[in-house]
Amino acid sequence: MKKIISLLAILLLISCEDKVNIALDTANPKLVIDATILWQKGTSGSDQTIKLTTTTDYYGNVIPTVSGATVYIIDLSSLLAVVYPFNETPNTGEYVCNSFVPVINHNYMLTVIYNGQTYKSTEKLLATPTIDTIEQTTVQGFGGDEIQVKFFYQDNGSEDNNYLIGVKNSTKVIPEYGVLKDEFFQGNQMFGFYSNDKLKVGNQLFFSLEGISTKYYNYMNKLLNIAGSGGGSPFSTPPATLRGNIINQTNENEYPLGYFHLSEIDTRNYIVQ
Repeated sequence: MKKIISLLAILLLISCEDKVNIALDTANPKLVIDATILWQKGTSGSDQTIKLTTTTDYYGNVIPTVSGATVYIIDLSSLLAVVYPFNETPNTGEYVCNSFVPVINHNYMLTVIYNGQTYKSTEKLLATPTIDTIEQTTVQGFGGDEIQVKFFYQDNGSEDNNYLIGVKNSTKVIPEYGVLKDEFFQGNQMFGFYSNDKLKVGNQLFFSLEGISTKYYNYMNKLLNIAGSGGGSPFSTPPATLRGNIINQTNENEYPLGYFHLSEIDTRNYIVQ
């Protein structure tokens, strides 16, 4: 019996060293429209980029780009319905406009024409508060002292607001995001909060704040939940496809992925003390 157990253990150890590729079902590629228009406070906001890609299979290590599309945005709130064309940087899937004019509370309509299909979406450009101050504290965590950093901003009490908060830690590759409502803070000072038990003196944090619509709040809330639920495992239960606000006018059933979103954005760099 001992010899059998030892042999099984050796076989298991050997098998763990082999690379296994599981055959996975692959759906037809979907168009992905990354149409986030952000107006950095203190700038003209004239330089904007829209990215077009398609989905790919699980093992693919290259994201396919989309070339040859027609992309433009119309300011529906201007008297002349100004059109802003986005021209592709050749063979990149990045469509650029250097003359965009952002106006708070104006309604803008995105149009993307590609492969015989026309995609449209309309959204309002929303204001964003200014990040006023940043505070750092040290608290007792489970593993010892833990550094916490907050940035503060003033909510507009005359309207209901939603916010997208981002934090990029210089020691991490991917930024972290969260969404907030002013439901219990109407007209009061609010804050974004970041804490990490590995945060050290000298680490750099890049904070961002955007005012967002209720629909975009709901979209991002679901997206963040999906992103954190599977752990990257191909064997986890596949989440339902999350549809954005961009509609295929040619065939509604062939919807794209992505969201058309416009907002002011305020940012701050902070060095951990």
